[in-house]
Amino acid sequence: MNLPLPTLSLPMKSSLNLCLALACTLLASLARADDAPASLAPLLGSIAARLDIAEQVALSKWDSHKAVEDRPREQQVIAAASALANGHGLDETTVGQFFAAQIEANKLVQYARLSTWHLQGQAPDTPRQDLAGQIRPQLDRLQERLLQQLADFSPSRTDPRCPQWLARANHTGDMAPLRQLAMIRATAELCVFKG
Repeated sequence: MNLPLPTLSLPMKSSLNLCLALACTLLASLARADDAPASLAPLLGSIAARLDIAEQVALSKWDSHKAVEDRPREQQVIAAASALANGHGLDETTVGQFFAAQIEANKLVQYARLSTWHLQGQAPDTPRQDLAGQIRPQLDRLQERLLQQLADFSPSRTDPRCPQWLARANHTGDMAPLRQLAMIRATAELCVFKG
């Protein structure tokens, strides 16, 4: 049995068309965010690997009662990375800003971990790594990889979709809140806005 379809009024048709247009725009926007360049994933992976080391740094700071803030060391890391910028086709300012963001993200994790351990009255009873002998060499090895990956991603930094790529990558459902916040901080200056 064929029933007649209801007739839609003009305002109802306009509302339906508007909803369809908005849905299509949203889907198109999401699709564009998914077409991130292949060079982004390895860079984000190395940024995450650098953040993984933050807990060991925090444990070292807990045991030694040293402050998280270490401006001379931070300046040393930034200067060393900046000195290698030209060899990777990057400018020193870009590299300096990028590594400053990595350091700030790493400190964010350290401060959060230390705060939790102070609340609990103790740090985890896990094996410790030596800051100067083990942790810093790991960070130094990551520096070279990060420089190359930043250089690989650089042509995409001015793409208008860059913020969407990072937002999508940094808002995955399985990311812990602290990791998400640290990744957002570490990648906050990856995109370059041209006005």
